[in-house]
Amino acid sequence: MNLARSGSPGRRIVSAMSTPFGSMWGVLVMVVELMWAPLPGLLCLDCSMRLYLCGHMSNVIASGTQGGLVTTRLESHSFLQEQLQLAVGQPIRVAVYTRLAEGIRSGVFRLGEMLPRETELSATLGVSRTPVREALMLLEEDGLLVTRRGVGRFVTDTIPHGGLEQLRPFEVALADPNTTITVQPARFELEGVTDFVSNRLALDPAANAWIRESVLLHDGRPIATVQEHLPAGRYLSDVSARIASELMEVAAEPRTLLASMQANGHVFTNGVCQIVATDAGPTRAKLLNIKASAAVLILTQTAEHGGVPLYAAKCVVAPGHGSLSVMQHNPN
Repeated sequence: MNLARSGSPGRRIVSAMSTPFGSMWGVLVMVVELMWAPLPGLLCLDCSMRLYLCGHMSNVIASGTQGGLVTTRLESHSFLQEQLQLAVGQPIRVAVYTRLAEGIRSGVFRLGEMLPRETELSATLGVSRTPVREALMLLEEDGLLVTRRGVGRFVTDTIPHGGLEQLRPFEVALADPNTTITVQPARFELEGVTDFVSNRLALDPAANAWIRESVLLHDGRPIATVQEHLPAGRYLSDVSARIASELMEVAAEPRTLLASMQANGHVFTNGVCQIVATDAGPTRAKLLNIKASAAVLILTQTAEHGGVPLYAAKCVVAPGHGSLSVMQHNPN
């Protein structure tokens, strides 16, 4: 052991090891403070040992160790214990991926933090190890996790900002890691379907549909409008009686319908997003506080629920908002 020479500042040595404690795993962190006593030639050794348990305990905060090793914070345990929402026919790995990705992007798992082991995740989530392993591999492919051999899996130091390649609420897709977009509901009502709605939701031209219009704000400035459409009556309840019963409640929430439905565990698949550029027009221009002749981007989104087209939306993005990204992967 190399000790500090007389007159030099003390040194802190930190070591860590994983230690089993019954059904729990602990991280044993020893902090050793080396410093010179005031009297020349005398060495004062101050050792303190700290034990941090991680695993099947709640309300315990684990500490990080020197050299980049950061152990899992145990307030995430209750987050992982929430029941997974599985749609009919949905692979379990997708539900596990969604839960872990949500925890990473929402900050439940911090940047650089080590995730629990596969066995622990499997036990906490209540699923077998196979879908957990598959979900972890997908998270690595998407740049949310990195593996350190012999140590474990860690949240990356920077979270890649996904774009339109993922079926996500517009307030999420248009945001970047440093901004938050708020949703201001404008109206929610029943109306006759337009060609846009009947074509995308496969509805009879004489049917009615729900429309929810919102304005997306950044720092109080309108940056986009969102019109969301869902079928009404039996067109909706026959596909999902639960969505039909919840619709009035979620329409009052300060987020898009898609965000509220996904938060309630409803899984939408086979989404398609189309992008066109056009003039704002007088109605949209008024909502966005821009000129009617200003150029805007229109994002048209459709998605299925249980294999049936159930959601159609149109997002009009004002000029000057910024860029829209599409993450690309090399198939090789």
